[in-house]
Amino acid sequence: MGSKFYPYEEIELKWQKEWERVKLFKTERDDSREKFYCLEMFPYPSGKIHVGHVRNYSIGDVIARYKRMRGYNVLHPIGWDAFGLPAENAAIERNIHPAKWTRSNISNMKNQLKRLGFSYDWDREIATYMPEYYRWNQWIFLQMYKKGLAYKKEAAVNFCPKCNTVLANEQVEDGKCWRCGTEVVEKELSQWFIKITDYAEELLEYLDKLPGWPERVKLMQKNWIGRSEGVLVNFKLDGKDFPIFTTRPDTIYGVTFMAIAPEHPIVEEIIQEADNKEELKAFVDRVKREDKIKRSSEDYEKEGIFTGKYVLNPLNGEKVPLYIANFVLMEYGTGAIMAVPGHDQRDFEFAKKYGLPIKVVIQNRDRSLNPETMKEAYVDDGINVDSGPITGMPNREGIEKIIDYIEEKGLGRRTVNYRLKDWLISRQRYWGTPIPVVYCEKCGIVPVDEDDLPVILPEDVEFTGGDNPLKSSKSFVETKCPKCGGEAVRETDTMDTFVDSSWYFERYCSPYYDRLPFRREDVDYWMNVDQYIGGIEHAILHLLYARFFTKFLRDIGLVDVDEPFERLLTQGMVTKESYYCEEHGYLFPSEVSDDLKCRKCDRPVTVGRVEKMSKSKKNVIDPDDIVKRYGADTARLFILFASPPEKDLEWSESGVEGAFRFLNRLYKLFEGITDSFKEKIEDVNRYSAQILKDYSSEGLEKEILYNINKTIKKVTDDIEERFHLNTAIASIMELLNYYYSLEMDRVKSEEKSFLAYLYGLKIILMLLSPFVPHITEELWHNAGFKTYLFNERWPEYNSAYTKSDTITLVVQINGKLRARVEVERDTDREKLKDIALNNDRIKGLIGDKEIKKIIVVPNKLVNIVV
Repeated sequence: MGSKFYPYEEIELKWQKEWERVKLFKTERDDSREKFYCLEMFPYPSGKIHVGHVRNYSIGDVIARYKRMRGYNVLHPIGWDAFGLPAENAAIERNIHPAKWTRSNISNMKNQLKRLGFSYDWDREIATYMPEYYRWNQWIFLQMYKKGLAYKKEAAVNFCPKCNTVLANEQVEDGKCWRCGTEVVEKELSQWFIKITDYAEELLEYLDKLPGWPERVKLMQKNWIGRSEGVLVNFKLDGKDFPIFTTRPDTIYGVTFMAIAPEHPIVEEIIQEADNKEELKAFVDRVKREDKIKRSSEDYEKEGIFTGKYVLNPLNGEKVPLYIANFVLMEYGTGAIMAVPGHDQRDFEFAKKYGLPIKVVIQNRDRSLNPETMKEAYVDDGINVDSGPITGMPNREGIEKIIDYIEEKGLGRRTVNYRLKDWLISRQRYWGTPIPVVYCEKCGIVPVDEDDLPVILPEDVEFTGGDNPLKSSKSFVETKCPKCGGEAVRETDTMDTFVDSSWYFERYCSPYYDRLPFRREDVDYWMNVDQYIGGIEHAILHLLYARFFTKFLRDIGLVDVDEPFERLLTQGMVTKESYYCEEHGYLFPSEVSDDLKCRKCDRPVTVGRVEKMSKSKKNVIDPDDIVKRYGADTARLFILFASPPEKDLEWSESGVEGAFRFLNRLYKLFEGITDSFKEKIEDVNRYSAQILKDYSSEGLEKEILYNINKTIKKVTDDIEERFHLNTAIASIMELLNYYYSLEMDRVKSEEKSFLAYLYGLKIILMLLSPFVPHITEELWHNAGFKTYLFNERWPEYNSAYTKSDTITLVVQINGKLRARVEVERDTDREKLKDIALNNDRIKGLIGDKEIKKIIVVPNKLVNIVV
């Protein structure tokens, strides 16, 4: 970049090497010190970090460094969420083993993270693909199996033919695989599940014990768990019980049709008996491919098809038609619903569309409802009518009464329903944790002995892109039964990779312990995680599974905490505008001219809206390029300054250049003062201690101390209380601007002013060090300090110097702001009146008007009533 810029690359590489040499970031358990566990969600080793990673890890690094300087024993580890389908796909495409591909990616990304100067304790690094890690996945699975929480059953599953694996509901987007876009089909397979539903109530209840979590995330988890109290009622279909769950039994006399999910087990039987088999099957197959979240949304078009069958309402003996409908989900209740179009808008719209009757069973208190003229469902409270034993009752009172009646008559029972279903963990692929069970013709399903763990992934597999590669390994599949010693075959399914990330934060506490997943004394000291940082996209699944695992590990005596994460910060995305040419599609910025034309064809280019970076939009920023052009500190500073952590950040090249200019100004400011600093370093250290006591000052010294202490307080509050890292940086920038405004001859004319000035420079480096650790370490040592900033104590402020000697007095006339005047703090009331009345602007506005009253609020305002 030329000699006019500070030598960022030389400085950064120098200090990264030094920090590694002295193992500056190594952390040990110290029972005498208060701990702080700071953790960012560990990355998948895709090969290169992106700016989203840089943002996530920069936020975490600021908090970790800050807490260290506050005296905490800080645990700040990193590792790799290394299993998953991309590595297996790479094996197929590049003819390379997934382990080799993963190792190479980890090596590259590790170098990138080190180049950014993050304060990780690399001695605690873990990688989930290593047998010494996934051995404990298998061990935990076996403990769940013993407790009846891990089980196998036949289930209809989403299956991607291309990836050749089962997909969770959340991994199906618009009926297609979230990874490859292939249309998903449904298959009946024997699958392994984990009974997370046993913990549903506690998972829900404990959300209220997490004040440090965003309300948005807690609400998303509450909705996902989906607790609802109601009644299970046995309707009759072909003379057999046909149970439905409802939270509104007060409307049960208004049922005019029933609807079931396309996935309901009875659908296949209905199709076989129907005259219109093909029509029914086509509808069912089409709806199954649709996104389930969209199917259940209010604004999605409601569709259904009549089955030709009727269901008997046990309360009134009426038979109503049975439909298969797209808005009914198998995941909720029994997969069958009673439909009351008179009092449910979704049912109303469906009834109108298919010409089904509408009955009113809750009357409006103020006006009579006529089902023939209703424009929408009546969903408010009222009085039950034509409702058997609850006729004439307020409908809310009727709910309990009708449930009592249903139970008395043996027609159903009270129940609590959850939207949450058991966790399907089976995956038909190689690159994951092998499920530690074998199948013996004599003994059935037999768990592997704990002493024989880990069950290691074999090397002799074929990656064809077809069936599960594990099936191709004879040495893996063929084994002996642990129970009888006879011939047996291994399970070839591997575990969902969410298992890997559901307890990794506990493994960091004892990464090399080989007797259990972790040492109890270590987790008792370090857990729970004090600050967890990651994307909002993990708000439901990862966080829910991690909470579940911690509760299970607590119940088997391995941990003593109820929740894994004390505080949660969900950072926003990094976004950037895109460029589009009708002829050549999306363009890289280098392919667009200054006058916004395509350099390939000279056509005008459309500038797209700011959106999430993606390779397809060609708006991805390479962090390596930013580090090469401006340095790691600039990359960190921009990404922390440009937006509050929880908001989306719009990438801006001019913003990066602005951050770089600031660091050059900082470097230049110290260049001219280094020798003086070295000469007076002992005096500065003594002065630093003195000003925290009852210290009096005046003139320029007092002004400098005010600006310094005000900044310390603001930066501390912004990091500690609000995570407003951007405004913390802005405050330090303001202090630097103030320093540039000072006349050095005046500063040096008095010893105390000069010491205050040097003390402020010391403070600037300390405040900036969590954000830009390399340049501050360099300037710190250039100034004569021998310690590492990482080990320094965070500066304290003297509250006496956080308030200015002057305040801005607001002057109003009849309550409207008319002037602002700088006055001395604590000026008495009479003097404030005089100052206000003698202000030239105020005198001109009052003129000859009569002053009725003057209201004075000291240190704030004067209101003149005329």
